[in-house]
Amino acid sequence: MNKEVKFHPVNFLMIALGAAIYAFGFVNFNMVNHLAEGGISGITLIFHALFKLNPAYTQILFNIPLFILGVKIFGKRGMIYTIHGTVCLSVFIWLFQRMSFSIDLAHDTLIAALLAGIFAGIGGGIVFRFGGTTGGGDIIGRYFEQKKGLALGQTLFVFDIVVLTLSLSYIDIQHMMYTVIASFVFSQVVAVVQNGGYTVRGMLIISSKYTEISQKITDEIGRGATYLKAEGVYSGQETKVIYVVLSPVQVQAVKAILAEIDPDAFVSIINVHEVIGSGFTYTEDLNL
Repeated sequence: MNKEVKFHPVNFLMIALGAAIYAFGFVNFNMVNHLAEGGISGITLIFHALFKLNPAYTQILFNIPLFILGVKIFGKRGMIYTIHGTVCLSVFIWLFQRMSFSIDLAHDTLIAALLAGIFAGIGGGIVFRFGGTTGGGDIIGRYFEQKKGLALGQTLFVFDIVVLTLSLSYIDIQHMMYTVIASFVFSQVVAVVQNGGYTVRGMLIISSKYTEISQKITDEIGRGATYLKAEGVYSGQETKVIYVVLSPVQVQAVKAILAEIDPDAFVSIINVHEVIGSGFTYTEDLNL
């Protein structure tokens, strides 16, 4: 029996909200101020500038073949959310173009670029956080990741570079630099929104004084720790590695403990994107 695929109404609503925020920035900052964009959205801007084709229509047109490709990559649930996000983006682009609404930035392209990145980051982050995408480069990146073994980030980076280079056909170098600023702001904002502003660190500690260190972490910081069994490649000796998940502030406290107990301890600190479990508030999987 096939497992039933469940959809959550709140996901559809939030993906639509994210698409609306993204579309608002796209129309009022990118299009109005002649700023380019990466991915499929960037290609729609090229066709708009050169052939006067409305991005609301080309956004759907260019994504149709990618939808077919994406079915095998995202699965039924992920693909439904992706189609929903893409259609919503096109609809809101169409709507915002028809609203008699303008934002006076006193012709300050830098502010326009910052706002373009912020709105795209907030909107895109919401869409990603609730299990959707707006199609385009995400599907292409996932395809090359699964079929060709290429890293997702590398594929998206190359794709964006190609699109931005082609965008020089209708914008000058100055506007391209402002576009780069917008892209950087987008990358920072989308990560914060997608993760809910929640940042934690994972710390791996290798020390012969693991018992004393773990006890201090538990007593003074109030954070539980886990022992991982390990064996030195060179020495062949078995030991225990302490693994603990901490807030950025707590990381400094643990460093102080290590400096006191074992200054020679080997420590590896890892950025953790999500934690589910006792002691942390970010426990809800919003992609279900």
